[in-house]
Amino acid sequence: MAEYPIFIVDAFTNVAYAGNPAAVVFDADGLSDVQMQSIAREMNLSETAFVQTSSVANFRVRFFTPAKEIPLAGHPTIATMHALVEEGLIALGAAPLRVTQELKAGVLPVDLARSGGTTTIVMTQACPAFGDDISVDAIAPALGIGPADLVPGVPCSVVSTGTPQAMVPVRSIDVLRRLSPDTRAMADLEQRHKYFSVHVFAMEAMDPANATHARHFAAGAGIAEDPVTGSATGGMGAYLWKHGLLRVPRFRAEQGHLMGRPGVVSVEVEGTGDIPTVVRISGTATTVLRGTIRV
Repeated sequence: MAEYPIFIVDAFTNVAYAGNPAAVVFDADGLSDVQMQSIAREMNLSETAFVQTSSVANFRVRFFTPAKEIPLAGHPTIATMHALVEEGLIALGAAPLRVTQELKAGVLPVDLARSGGTTTIVMTQACPAFGDDISVDAIAPALGIGPADLVPGVPCSVVSTGTPQAMVPVRSIDVLRRLSPDTRAMADLEQRHKYFSVHVFAMEAMDPANATHARHFAAGAGIAEDPVTGSATGGMGAYLWKHGLLRVPRFRAEQGHLMGRPGVVSVEVEGTGDIPTVVRISGTATTVLRGTIRV
């Protein structure tokens, strides 16, 4: 029986037991796909990250939900890089540093900077790609709300910055509070339109310094609700730019407050006209557990 170092890190926060927790397993080259999936199911967090060696990047990282592997994930990237810095496996000094990670979605850069003892991690996501539009008459009842609760004049559609996710803009935080997803209907829509999860957001926030508030659901991946979702926040940034709802280079998005796990994601978007071309998300993290796992 082998032992592997494991950490639990809260991402998109610098306060323990807020933001979104991810498990991070180091030295994972010796683990099979079946073993990684079993560990992720045992951790029962939204995602578990497995750090391996890479011939094309500084690290290879694989992400598993309790039910399946996914090609890209935001909060586990923040958590993984935080843990690598904290354990001295990334030598971060006073100057900013760029590393690369090999993901199922490709080789992507991560920029790190330290200020006052806090490490800020900036993840560049894959080039935004837009998929199916989803019928309002299908997605609204699946979320337990009515079509009138959605923002008029813009579609509910699939966006991918590495992981395809459905973007659903609603009128207010009050609508977000009233969401009551039908798990089977949500999973059926995921399969029909070939996306991983649903990001429901409003163009208002509890903190006036932030621009949006969101909730996130991934029925088919075994995630009832995700506290703070980095990959989907990047996709949301691309969606907002494309549809002219928020066409600014930088903004802050909040999520998790309605679950008692508040977190904030900083978002950067670059684009030409109404086409977003580059999306970055960034945040901080804090470690809440270090140990080993036996396999």
